[in-house]
Amino acid sequence: MDKVIKQLSDMQIGKLLEQEPLANHTTMKIGGPADLFIEPSSVENLEKALKVIKENDLPWRAIGRGSNLLVSDEGIAGVVLKLGKGLDHLEINGTEVMAGAGVSLVNLSVQISKKGYAGLEFASGIPGSVGGSVYMNAGAHGSDMSAVLKEAHVLFEDGTLAWLSKEEMEFSYRTSLLQKKKPGIVLEAIFQLKEGDRSEIVERMQNNKNYRKDTQPYNLPCAGSIFRNPLPNHAGELVEEAGLKGHSIGGAQISPMHGNFIVNTGHGCAADVQALIQHVKDTVYSKFKIELETEVEIIGRQL
Repeated sequence: MDKVIKQLSDMQIGKLLEQEPLANHTTMKIGGPADLFIEPSSVENLEKALKVIKENDLPWRAIGRGSNLLVSDEGIAGVVLKLGKGLDHLEINGTEVMAGAGVSLVNLSVQISKKGYAGLEFASGIPGSVGGSVYMNAGAHGSDMSAVLKEAHVLFEDGTLAWLSKEEMEFSYRTSLLQKKKPGIVLEAIFQLKEGDRSEIVERMQNNKNYRKDTQPYNLPCAGSIFRNPLPNHAGELVEEAGLKGHSIGGAQISPMHGNFIVNTGHGCAADVQALIQHVKDTVYSKFKIELETEVEIIGRQL
């Protein structure tokens, strides 16, 4: 690893940290260290970093703002690539918007609304970034990324680059081609929006924000929705009907506000969260014969 670190350092690709706790980079504030943590300063430097990683046969994965992630207490072997400040470029050309992977969805939706462009109101409360949100087809309030995406610029594991259309991304509920078939990193995304009435757009966003504030735990670290909705049922309702709202294991608690959120009450660890997830799955299946699947991605070394 020392050889790789020196090589990357000499290339001045961006921030390099050894044994960096991932708790510092996830919205749940949980996660052990990454052997090597890299925050590339540009798309080009990300490409260079991945090339070096592949040449040295190191395991790697990319993260954004760390929402929808549960990192194990043992951390992550190999390299973590954070798509952050170096990939937060934004170009607004009328109703067509190009955003780098590191752009905050909340900030993007606010900027777009101020210009009177409609389509991203649903994203105003999603605490993720563009890259991760396109990767997993994030959504809320009856819409998702597939409704507004035109093209995604993707860097595949083998180092090749491609612009993929919405159709080529093969979106479905909270997933895409990049999860199902061909792993890759979303570098940039082009969104096709529509002109609308600015006051109406702002009102819809405010209503969405108020709904989230009233029904979801904003005051404690969490990863967003833990389970996929087993449609036509909703995971949160099943959890609540199973009598699990507020149930705790260690420092992890099913939010008293919403059954599909697990919060870190201050001293939670990944083991607590995983135990609570399994307890929920077992209880819901026992009561309703419905198998819940996690929406949150669980990564890292496992005991």
